[in-house]
Amino acid sequence: AGVVEPGESAEDCVHREVMEEVQVRIKNLKYMGSQCWPFPHSMMLGFHAQYAGGDIVLQVDEIEDARWFHIDDLPPLPANRSIARYLIEAYLAERSGAPEPVLPR
Repeated sequence: AGVVEPGESAEDCVHREVMEEVQVRIKNLKYMGSQCWPFPHSMMLGFHAQYAGGDIVLQVDEIEDARWFHIDDLPPLPANRSIARYLIEAYLAERSGAPEPVLPR
């Protein structure tokens, strides 16, 4: 997660934050939805993106963990009502041809 800086688009923020936190380049961003976040009165914006290059290198003061997972070997998913879970389930639905899940409000 990151903060959009003054004058920065949400898309530019996503590119910058991913590069800052894990040193990975992304492409073909697709806005998936938003979810209000109670603290500190924020809004989470959810995007899907494609990998464009780079090896994961953690910025340890920014992020706790980042790894690649095979689609058939995912770790436990985030809470049901989170946008993070929705983003994963939407990706899985797209890959399998299943209906897209509903974004929790």
